Amino acid sequence: MNLEEIKLFNNCPRKLKYEEIGLVEGNTVQSRFFARDIIAGIRTFFGLEVIEYTELLNKSRRVAKARMVAEAQELGANAIINIRYMTSEIAEQSSEVFIYGTAVRLVE
Repeated sequence: MNLEEIKLFNNCPRKLKYEEIGLVEGNTVQSRFFARDIIAGIRTFFGLEVIEYTELLNKSRRVAKARMVAEAQELGANAIINIRYMTSEIAEQSSEVFIYGTAVRLVE
């Protein structure tokens, strides 16, 4: 089963019936690179979007989501509901992206 075969819902529609499997999660810690910091500092000075950090966080979210989906698939889930993202700074140059949700098996 790949990422496209599992359904992701923020809130599960009431009409769907499901069996709850349990909590699943994924995370990643990404560090910044000093060269990106220099370019980001220039963008910040001019009030521009800091594309380097946007790309880094987008990649981090994709990695964390893929890890959560893989855990759900291992448990036999075909959907994840009530998905939430969290971010935190681990160290001055590193941030964690954490995602979690409830793995379920949709039934007909």
